[in-house]
Amino acid sequence: MLDTDNFDPREIPIYSIPEAAQYLRLPKDRLRSWVGGWSSKTKADKRFFEPLIKLPNPKNFERLPQSKTTLLSFINLVEAHVLIAIFKATGISRKQLSTALDYIKRHLSTPQFFYAGREFERKGIALLCERFGEKLAASDREQEAKQILNTYFARIVRDEAGLPLKLYPFTKLPGSDEPKTVMIDPRISFGRPVLAGTGIPTAILAERYKAGDSIDELAEDYNCNRLQIEEGIRCELQLVVA
Repeated sequence: MLDTDNFDPREIPIYSIPEAAQYLRLPKDRLRSWVGGWSSKTKADKRFFEPLIKLPNPKNFERLPQSKTTLLSFINLVEAHVLIAIFKATGISRKQLSTALDYIKRHLSTPQFFYAGREFERKGIALLCERFGEKLAASDREQEAKQILNTYFARIVRDEAGLPLKLYPFTKLPGSDEPKTVMIDPRISFGRPVLAGTGIPTAILAERYKAGDSIDELAEDYNCNRLQIEEGIRCELQLVVA
């Protein structure tokens, strides 16, 4: 077991890009560009855009054997969750968001854990919508955009300081009626998805299902209902809907 007593579990880099992308229902290449930056080439010039998500500094975790620059923390996972909401809600491009970030950061008092913080949810999103308000109004999507953002933010549980404690990821097509069945809590099961309220790792459910156990058998063994088991297994499927 890793000695993590001196680290906030929310900041420890533990998720590979494929893992994080799977949990968030996001294409791996898209997430890779968010954490690594990307290049945009035109006839006139070639420009490199800085990452939208800042990964933990590996030097801060040198004594943890799993620490690598390509691993995301739980905070990063929540930031990516928020970014999905922003792109779905506004329809803006990575380039447009990248150029708007400096403007937004200048108006926030706590830019640390940028997208994951409460201030970004309350103030940053308002600034973003203000900046791209004409575009949203022109497409008559303002109300829809607010609903999408609210739906995503409602799946984040925060502490008193406004930083994320838990995330309830979507297991299928994101929607306000999807139950919060699967939970990611960096303090439980090393930050891997579990069934909410039970602590049962979804990976175990998926392994047993692939080995031949039925939904009903798993529900009986773990004292859960079929919906919980189905959602837990779905979380481990290689399915992209974002």
